[in-house]
Amino acid sequence: MSLKGARERWVRTGGIDLCVAELGDESRPTVLLVHGYPDSKEVWSQVAARLAGRFHVVLYDVRGHGRSTAPLPLRGGFTLEKLTDDFLAVADAVSPDRPVHLVGHDWGSVQSWEFVTLERTEGRIASFTSMSGPSLDHFGHWIKQRMSRPTPRRVGQLLGQGAKSWYVYMLHTPVLPELAWRGPLGKRWPKILQRVEKVPSGDYPTASLPQDAAHGAWLYRDNVRARLRRPRTDAYAHVPVQLITPTGDAFLSERLYDDLDTWVPRLTRRTLPVKHWVPRTRPDQLAAWIGEFVTAHEGRPAGTAAPSSVPRGAHAERFGGQLVLVTGAASGIGRATAFAFAEAGARVVVVDRDGEGAARTAEMCRLIGAPGAWAEQVDVSDEQAMEKLAEKVAAEHGVVDVLVNNAGIGVSGSFLDTGSEDWKKVLDVNLWGVIHGCRLFGRQMAERGQGGHIVNTASAAAFQPSRMLPAYSTSKAAVLMLSECLRAELAGRGIGVSAICPGIVNTNITATTRFAGADETEEKRRQQRSTRLYGLRNYPPEKVADAILRAVVHNRAVVPVTPEARTVHFLSRFAPKALRAIARVEPRL
Repeated sequence: MSLKGARERWVRTGGIDLCVAELGDESRPTVLLVHGYPDSKEVWSQVAARLAGRFHVVLYDVRGHGRSTAPLPLRGGFTLEKLTDDFLAVADAVSPDRPVHLVGHDWGSVQSWEFVTLERTEGRIASFTSMSGPSLDHFGHWIKQRMSRPTPRRVGQLLGQGAKSWYVYMLHTPVLPELAWRGPLGKRWPKILQRVEKVPSGDYPTASLPQDAAHGAWLYRDNVRARLRRPRTDAYAHVPVQLITPTGDAFLSERLYDDLDTWVPRLTRRTLPVKHWVPRTRPDQLAAWIGEFVTAHEGRPAGTAAPSSVPRGAHAERFGGQLVLVTGAASGIGRATAFAFAEAGARVVVVDRDGEGAARTAEMCRLIGAPGAWAEQVDVSDEQAMEKLAEKVAAEHGVVDVLVNNAGIGVSGSFLDTGSEDWKKVLDVNLWGVIHGCRLFGRQMAERGQGGHIVNTASAAAFQPSRMLPAYSTSKAAVLMLSECLRAELAGRGIGVSAICPGIVNTNITATTRFAGADETEEKRRQQRSTRLYGLRNYPPEKVADAILRAVVHNRAVVPVTPEARTVHFLSRFAPKALRAIARVEPRL
């Protein structure tokens, strides 16, 4: 993918020419993106495009990669000292009067750790976002600590990382890596990434790949063994650091960063349930996190703490920057759920047929500190409207990470009193609304290939027979079974599915519940009575929202929330006759 609209310049340093691309307004804070191995600057194209509207974005081909020239001879031409010279030359050219916000992936991160721990770069860097690449100094100390004081756990960590680092040993062998990259490996690499890493088809530049990979082998040969043997003891970061750790990284263990707080006084940690090539597979997520971090630390005096916009709510490491869509979010459980995800730093799409209520929820999410919150007025029972919503959200915000199908309506009354129109309304919203959401957004998650989670709001009524709630209970039981079926189908794609089953929760659903067989006056009386009963129970929707976040974090299948829901769930499994007997008792409303 090309960098559309980029301005290009050349920077001369150390006898080579670096190809530099710029996007966005030069008067704004500069974000400098450094690519890894065997990539070129184009690996950042999607992230850069998303950041360019807010920042001055700079990308450059590392020496010997892309359109930048290679040093001669190659041996000794890729040392961390020379890479630091390159960085300073680029920074001075594109942002001579202001420090830059540095972002590195893979070997771009490895060399950037060098930049942020050297005295000669102080004052030139405002912040650093690292992903999938440790400091070689920190790594060296990590290895020495585990070898000098071995325990079964530490030995296991060493062996685990040793197995993940197989490619490092291969790259140190003479000639073979170059032959492999210039031969079959270079030709097959894009397809390998597509199959293993889920990098989108046709989304990897191939023109300079064999040459880039052959040159890049010297990044390892010139630096790794020497630095791991003699790591620096003063490798302390002099800038705020945001660490983004892909939990599915095949090359780097999460344990590598266990001692990072020792070296980084101002550290923010994030995790992402994806694999190694995050700039290609999750550009929307990265752009959101980078933008937050840059904004939080822009223009701060050295050594001072920024009023960080990094979320501090529960599960912030899990949901920060993720895209969450919640239906039925104008009030009640949906609104509380939108707030909970906003507090955790998620970007939230608030959906409801009540447009004003959805707009209020979105505005409150922004006040809470959500990096983004948008309202959409949509009736979930309208298939065409939901299709347009899915297309719009994907185009404007990216693929949804967490979908919460919460929209629902209530219908009460005996089966014989419940007409076909009432049945149609409750099934259209409670069941078909969930089906539309699962089908449309679930397909997008599956096609992206990076996992996700679907939450469907069912009810304790899903496993409790009731003579007064046949339509409502049937719709919720169907949602429960749909969730179980989807969970089985989508598990292999890394997509979790949870059915949330609240009991009596203090929301306004009772005020809008249709009471079949009752005239207008009687229906109003029953609505008011139900509302009072729910108010006396006073179980807050915020507790349901907390249960939803925990269900996603722990990938739980069925979650009865309230005490009565848990009791009914237990009886449905171990004493179903008792529930049937209770169902035969005529309620008094």
